[in-house]
Amino acid sequence: MVSRARSGSVVSCLRGRPRRKPRRLYADRGYDFDEYRRLLWDRGIKPVIARRGAAHGSGLGKVRWVVERAFAWLHQFKRLRIRYGRRADLHQGLLDLACSLICLRRLRTSF
Repeated sequence: MVSRARSGSVVSCLRGRPRRKPRRLYADRGYDFDEYRRLLWDRGIKPVIARRGAAHGSGLGKVRWVVERAFAWLHQFKRLRIRYGRRADLHQGLLDLACSLICLRRLRTSF
């Protein structure tokens, strides 16, 4: 998460010049550390992270479902669901291929 925020790479779906960094970063309880929050604030990014030990219903589900849906689409590919190989470059290649196939399928159904 921190490396993604440092790189400033974001996916933009809006018209015009893409932003260099996100305004907010949404994360679940697994990233609830003061160090992460401080690093994000230092970079001008508002962390929206669920607190550990807090009751469910933080409201992140209204935004988080998009990420969970993407993971579900990627888990349709067996080689990505269970990582057999050790080489990161091969895994990244399979991930890129899966993302391309997902986009192709979405484009076919939208026209």
